[in-house]
Amino acid sequence: MTTERRRFIRPEALNLLDYLVVDAQGRQGEYSMGRTLNVSKGGILMETHIPLPIGQQVMITLGLENNLVDIMGRIVYATYEAGMHQNGIEFFHVSENDKITLNRYIEAFHKKYKNDTQSDGEKL
Repeated sequence: MTTERRRFIRPEALNLLDYLVVDAQGRQGEYSMGRTLNVSKGGILMETHIPLPIGQQVMITLGLENNLVDIMGRIVYATYEAGMHQNGIEFFHVSENDKITLNRYIEAFHKKYKNDTQSDGEKL
């Protein structure tokens, strides 16, 4: 049995994003697209076609329904599965407006998930 170490619940969610790799001196590097596998207030699991090293900083623009959220994050773990790279991203800078949008999205997702699971239980 594994111990959950996350501070925030991460709902499974597929959202498109683009990201820009930034080095320690702030210089811009690789620019590409990816998608989220889950989203929380403190981070995301991002799926990419190319490997990204642990510790790498990334600027992410995340599409949440009809909104775009800009986030600075750091890769805290990386795996490779089924031909795709999965990168655990911890946020270290999100503007106040983007935090509000992110929180609204997560709360709506939790509410929908709770309603869906209650409905499924009633069907049994």
